Formats: sequence, C-alpha cells, structure tokens
Amino acid sequence: MDLAEILEAAWQVRRDTAHPRAVLGLAGAPGAGKSTLARTLVAELTERHGQGSVAYLPLDGFHLSDPQLTRLGLLDRKGAPATFDVRGYAALLTRVAGCREHDIYVPDYDRVVDAPIAARHVVRPRAELIVTEGNYLACDLPGWPEARRHIDALWYVDAPDAVREQRLTERQLTQGRDRQTARDWIRRNDMPNGEVVKASRGNGCVSRHLACPVSGGPAAPGPQEG
Repeated sequence: MDLAEILEAAWQVRRDTAHPRAVLGLAGAPGAGKSTLARTLVAELTERHGQGSVAYLPLDGFHLSDPQLTRLGLLDRKGAPATFDVRGYAALLTRVAGCREHDIYVPDYDRVVDAPIAARHVVRPRAELIVTEGNYLACDLPGWPEARRHIDALWYVDAPDAVREQRLTERQLTQGRDRQTARDWIRRNDMPNGEVVKASRGNGCVSRHLACPVSGGPAAPGPQEG
C-alpha cells in the first residue's frame, strides 16, 4: 500500500465504527516505524479533514517513571510489557472512545528527558479518529486484551530486524549513549522485547499488516491545538 491508500484505509475506520469516535491502533516491535506512521496519519488526515479532527494517543506516555521502575526492580527492563501502566492506558482509551463533551489530555514520552510527560497532546471534542500506537497492542499478556477493547481496527507495522536495530541504534545515540552502550542496551532489552511483540503478529485481533509503510514523516507533534 502507498501512503494515499493507507490514509484512505485509516479514515475508513472512522466510517465503519458504531462508537462516538473511532480508534485505530498500530502495533509492532520497537523500531518498526509505528510512531512515524502514526504522526504521518495524524498530520495528513488533519490537513484533509480539519484541525482537531484526528488525535494522537501514544502508549509511550504510559511508561512508568524511573522512580517507579526502580521501586519495582525493573529499571534495566525499561520498555518491557511490565514497565507500562497498561490499566491507565486502557482507562484513557475508554474515555476517548466514548466522551466527546470536553477536551481530554494525553501524555507522551520525551526522549530528550527520557521520561513520560503529562498532557502533551489533547483530544478535542470534534475529533472523529484517534490514532494510538504501541509495541504490545496485539499481545495477549495480562492487561493488553482489555486495553484494546475500544480499538476498532488494529494494524501491525513490520520491518526487518536489521532495519529496526539500525533505527534503535540511532535513537540511542541521539539520547547521548555511546555506540557500544547503545548496542548493549538494544541486544539486552529492545530486541528481546521485539521478539515478544513479533509473537503477536499473527493474532486474530490484527486486521492489516504493513511493511515499512513510510520511511520518513513529520517531526514528533508538539502540543495539539485548535
């Protein structure tokens, strides 16, 4: 599929839902391109349908903070399924799927400060489509099936392991790690997490598979307005 076809398929999710607004989910292993695709969809569909018509809800906003990970003994497993507030994520999906009466604020993860940030995005009352993305949306581990109850369509974004590893290395270098530390982290953490995600690729909840659908895209969206 080219980008135009992906955009049309994404907006079709909004047409097909019986809920007050539609939620499109993007699952996939770390470095597969989920965030890039989600941001592209939000930017392009907003351009077509108007400011506030589409909103972004990233799972990464529900990373547990470093102090909580330290308390749980999970700091060196950051990014694994148990290091997300999956119930908080599910609760927010429930709100955005059913409430169109007021603004709903959405957290995100800031890779510069390496921590979750509250209220970076907003779902406006007129929003018709919510694009959410995260590694584990197709997984059947505890909490994740409940989290996707309000996801109307779930797509799996795929990329070769070598491509993902290169992207993850660049991400780690951008965050200030040296190359060897970056490689060690990826092989000890990101790639094993990716294997957990890849095992969910064939789950029946996945309605569409996309292979590296976009190579670029707009920068990470700032606070949403309008």
